[in-house]
Amino acid sequence: MLTQKQVEAKYGKANKNGTGYLTTIKLPFPMRVAWQRNQIINSFQCHKLIAERLLAVYKDVLSHYGLAEIQRLGIDLYGGCFNYRLMRGGSNLSKHSWAIAVDHDPDRNLLHETAKTARFARPEYKEFIDIWYKHGFFSLGREKNYDFMHFETAI
Repeated sequence: MLTQKQVEAKYGKANKNGTGYLTTIKLPFPMRVAWQRNQIINSFQCHKLIAERLLAVYKDVLSHYGLAEIQRLGIDLYGGCFNYRLMRGGSNLSKHSWAIAVDHDPDRNLLHETAKTARFARPEYKEFIDIWYKHGFFSLGREKNYDFMHFETAI
């Protein structure tokens, strides 16, 4: 995991509007907003320095699983990217403040869930998580055994 100092050195200073560092990626498959599942998104904002790698993740996910399986597994449940805020229970900014982290299917991969109960800890999601690693991201679930919804850049 990158420290806040390393993040600021590479990605700059975060600000509440994302001014100067946000860009929009067009998704290769539609996603549903996790807290309002009838709302479909075809794009979202992320940090401009991770945009190409993030898009490559989603293209590989689509290639591996196909749209029907992505939807069946809930991989398409978007939980957010840019959100200027402190880490839960901490005093440092969340990686979401730089839009270098993405959450998926937050209802079934809760913050304090472990591999015993988190959906993304199941075998059918192994390739999903492996794809994130292939493109320079990591899973807090795999690394720390909590917050399985959270994927952030490792570089």
